[in-house]
Amino acid sequence: MIWKRSAVLRFYSVCGLLLQATASKSKVKGSQGQFPLTQNVTVVEGGTAILTCRVDQNDNTSLQWSNPAQQTLYFDDKKALRDNRIELVRASWHELSISVSDVSLSDEGQYTCSLFTMPVKTSKAYLTVLGVPEKPQISGFSSPVMEGDLMQLTCKTSGSKPAADIRWFKNDKEIKDVKYLKEEDANRKTFTVSSTLDFRVDRSDDGVAVICRVDHESLNATPQVAMQVLEIHYTPSVKIIPSTPFPQEGQSLTLTCESKGKPLPEPVLWTKDGAELPDPDRMVVSGRELNILFLNKTDNGTYRCEATNTIGQSSAEYVLIVHDVPNTLLPTTIIPSLTTATVTTTVAITTSPTTSAATNSIRDPNSLAGQNGPDHALIGGIVAVVVFVTLCSIFLLGRYLARHKGTYLTNEAKGAEDAPDADTAIINAEGSQVNAEEKKEYFI
Repeated sequence: MIWKRSAVLRFYSVCGLLLQATASKSKVKGSQGQFPLTQNVTVVEGGTAILTCRVDQNDNTSLQWSNPAQQTLYFDDKKALRDNRIELVRASWHELSISVSDVSLSDEGQYTCSLFTMPVKTSKAYLTVLGVPEKPQISGFSSPVMEGDLMQLTCKTSGSKPAADIRWFKNDKEIKDVKYLKEEDANRKTFTVSSTLDFRVDRSDDGVAVICRVDHESLNATPQVAMQVLEIHYTPSVKIIPSTPFPQEGQSLTLTCESKGKPLPEPVLWTKDGAELPDPDRMVVSGRELNILFLNKTDNGTYRCEATNTIGQSSAEYVLIVHDVPNTLLPTTIIPSLTTATVTTTVAITTSPTTSAATNSIRDPNSLAGQNGPDHALIGGIVAVVVFVTLCSIFLLGRYLARHKGTYLTNEAKGAEDAPDADTAIINAEGSQVNAEEKKEYFI
């Protein structure tokens, strides 16, 4: 009996093994077209990573996610690891997705999705965690800096993974000639990066912003920046600006001393020809301006403006030449005179239309600038009329004199015409000459 019972147990055991082997063979044959699919994931430190495993063809076979330490995170829809940061997103026969929130650098590594077929099929997904660089800091600046000094600025940032890139800008223009240094942090995962900028400063750098910019893929195209505004001290620069380029006698002149410097220059000092101003009553200093009233030739000379601050002194000179006031001469007309007669002629000329036209031309804002001067056409017309009248008077006077002389000679010979013979004519003529001595002629 004992032998029979043991034989029956052996028979069932063999049958069970055969059935299990048959079932395993059929399962392997049905799972040949099944394979899990995953993708690598990159996430910024502190963000949330989504791990997804998909199977296009699945005959109700289980899926599982495990971490780089081969700890099971989820088996189908069942959570296996007690970590509050890990949550189920989606669970089905064709997909198993989980999320890992508040990701840290220690979460980086290779995660495995397993499909429990015979044999088990797996797919790997690498989780990359980006280390965010810290806000950069600029060191090496001590205010103020003197013009011409060599300045060295250093920009530094830590915690980046991979190593961040540092760029320098001055006046929105990038500076290429810089030094770059990369060091691995103690955790052997992140990096500390520094960059050094060397340059010699001048007065144009005063008030300029020097910018250190950190670029990194974790910043989502929004770089981190640090800014340092430069303060440069320099000696004054001086320039004299006159109020008029052509000063004339009797006018007033203002000389402005334009001075720039840092610190701001003290009140300027005015001198003339190396000495104090000779006429304080007419030469008045008001702030940075020198006002000279009623210019005359004695004001000619070299005027000097001096500006001083704690860094140094500078000056500028202006040579003053006072010009004469130009004389405006009116045109003159010469009328010829006669020695034998004096002719007085009165000419009436109506000038009202011309005056009105001149007035209108002055009032007309569109009239030319030359119309505001003397009316040369009017003056020429008057001269022409006077000359014409004078010539006419001379002609009439000459004609009158010629006719009067002819009459005189005719009367003188009138006694000879009535004589019967030559002797009587001569006697009559002589008598006429005697009577002629008593006549007097006046020429007007």
